[in-house]
Amino acid sequence: MKRHWLTALLAGLAASTGALAADPKEMVIEVPGFADFLAVDGASVWTTNKGRVERWSKRGKLAAVAMTHPCGAMTIADGSLWVADCDELTVNRIDLKTAQKIAVIPTGIANPKGELNVASGAESVWIASDDKGVIVRIDPATNKVIASIPVDPGTYYLSFGFDALWAVSATGQSLQKIDPATNNVVHRTTLGRAPGFLVAGEGAVWVQEQDDGTVARIDPATGEVSGRVKIDETLKWGDIDAGGGKIWLRTTAGQTFVVLDPVTLAIRARVGKPVGSGALRYTKAGVWTSAHDVHTLSWWKKPGKIGK
Repeated sequence: MKRHWLTALLAGLAASTGALAADPKEMVIEVPGFADFLAVDGASVWTTNKGRVERWSKRGKLAAVAMTHPCGAMTIADGSLWVADCDELTVNRIDLKTAQKIAVIPTGIANPKGELNVASGAESVWIASDDKGVIVRIDPATNKVIASIPVDPGTYYLSFGFDALWAVSATGQSLQKIDPATNNVVHRTTLGRAPGFLVAGEGAVWVQEQDDGTVARIDPATGEVSGRVKIDETLKWGDIDAGGGKIWLRTTAGQTFVVLDPVTLAIRARVGKPVGSGALRYTKAGVWTSAHDVHTLSWWKKPGKIGK
């Protein structure tokens, strides 16, 4: 009886947390330098690196484009990769077909240390341009800044979804909802300590609260926190994405990444060994992760089965 009781308990724990599930197969690709932030381009992925951005597939490197200091999370829109340069204080536009730089747009960079991201939506590209609290809006048709939006000081992190731009201020501990029709902040949500990267998807806006080690779920209609889940002691220097009915969280301590159920907030899986800081991007075919401390990209196939 004791053995049956223990077996049932362990099975229940595995079902509720995913912690006991077997890890999916990892394909590791050696990438010299400092492969960090990621943007998916079909079956390939772009990564920032030292003095360049690179395009990789599971077969190897496909292209490289020189830049002074590519930094932050990138976005793909209008047939181009959009990436910040933290030394030049610009946004660079790179043609996906030719892997050639076709525009360099002076914008300013709110966080030259590199923890920031470029976002796209509402036929525009967006970046936090000044630590004092400014987001600029770029028109891809002209490659020019068409609006400057006042926001909370220390706003670095952006995501577009649910017909709005969402912006996080790390120092102000706020999530700001920006209406692209008016370029105004229409709602603010108070967050936990040191909020960072976020994603709008799977029914909500999801924000890393890095110093608390938690992820906050925000209702996009009301702007209010609708749930919160503890992941690790901290979530510093990780990443987050949404897709396939799951939330994907790149972590630094404990494992490579964590999979969350967006409805129940259950931790469905803890996958891989700790490999230091890096990024993550989900696709239906597989999940890409980077680990710049060990100079690798990894491909985790069949994401539908991860944390099932």
